[in-house]
Amino acid sequence: MSVNYGSKRVVVGAHYGTRDWIAQRVTAVVMALFTVVVLAQLILHRGTIGYDLWAGIFAAQWMKVLTLVVIVALAYHVWVGMRDIWMDYVKPVGLRLGLQIFSLAWLIGCAGWAIQVLWRL
Repeated sequence: MSVNYGSKRVVVGAHYGTRDWIAQRVTAVVMALFTVVVLAQLILHRGTIGYDLWAGIFAAQWMKVLTLVVIVALAYHVWVGMRDIWMDYVKPVGLRLGLQIFSLAWLIGCAGWAIQVLWRL
């Protein structure tokens, strides 16, 4: 005879809390530092701001790598936020799963497009 102690409890996302909170903060700091780097390059540049300046800023290999890191950080930052919104406010499981899959596919597509644009410069 099997004895079941305690209640059956469905845990939805309880293990995401601290890890995702830290990930959101780290990715936000990465994006803020990137913004400071780009703004510093724009402020220190003399002359007109046009395509040549933007292409010059992103032509350096270190800047491409930094931008790639920021694209990945942005995608992950958005994913954590959207996943939490879908988990908190969309109760039907099928609809929530569909929205999460759509969000993830959209973010992967946007990140892929951004990386493609970055490496064309």
